[in-house]
Amino acid sequence: MDEIRYLPAGDSAIAVEFGSEISEDINTKVQLLDRALSEALEALKGPAGAANWDAKRFPRALSAVTETVPTYRSLMVHYDPCAAGFSEMKEALEAIVPAGGGQAGGKRRILVVPVLYGGEEGPDLQNVCEHSGLSEEEVIAIHSGRDYRVYMLGFTPGFPYLGGMDERIATPRLAHPRTLIPAGSVGIAGAQTGIYPTASPGGWQLIGRTPLKLYDPGREVPILAGAGDYIRFRPVSAAEYAKISVRVNAGIYDIEYAEEG
Repeated sequence: MDEIRYLPAGDSAIAVEFGSEISEDINTKVQLLDRALSEALEALKGPAGAANWDAKRFPRALSAVTETVPTYRSLMVHYDPCAAGFSEMKEALEAIVPAGGGQAGGKRRILVVPVLYGGEEGPDLQNVCEHSGLSEEEVIAIHSGRDYRVYMLGFTPGFPYLGGMDERIATPRLAHPRTLIPAGSVGIAGAQTGIYPTASPGGWQLIGRTPLKLYDPGREVPILAGAGDYIRFRPVSAAEYAKISVRVNAGIYDIEYAEEG
């Protein structure tokens, strides 16, 4: 097992690394530490007790935390360097890590994402077919046939990097990236799949598009799926895609979540 490393990231952040590869086990440890740290921060506000001993031991360090950023294999903890130093933060995190070292429990939240595959919305679906030797129907069935873990968000606000895609439809990025990809585009890059929440440049193979707004800064909860959530793609017809688009734009579409576990 990889040794946990505590690395300074400038003078106001510390990265807690759990490994050197992309794996669900390592990412689970990242998510559990993020949750344990969040609970410790909440514990600072409550009465002393066995459940929040870590928080009461390190009130100054934990009070200095300003933000946490989970990634594939590490948790970046930002803090106020005027309130606590690296050594103090490291000591506090070393005490909290065991609390986040168990197994993921509870139900997993799954965002159901309607997707119109192929055609103008998925101009590279045929590229994936040619690379994999599969038909469009087979690629769509494989892509929509499993739930994908959101390992992390990055690149643009709300962009979910998803793990667990079937290797049969893995396809290299485009040789020449596009300068503008429409918001909602669903793509494949190597063994990964993801969704463009906003219009941006990119080199992923576009196989479809969702009418959902994964990121909306004007919404009470701007991002629909965060790190640790899951995404389930649901194929829809052009007619259903159009109906959902109207409801989304009118702000009356009910986002669908499923829970399992």
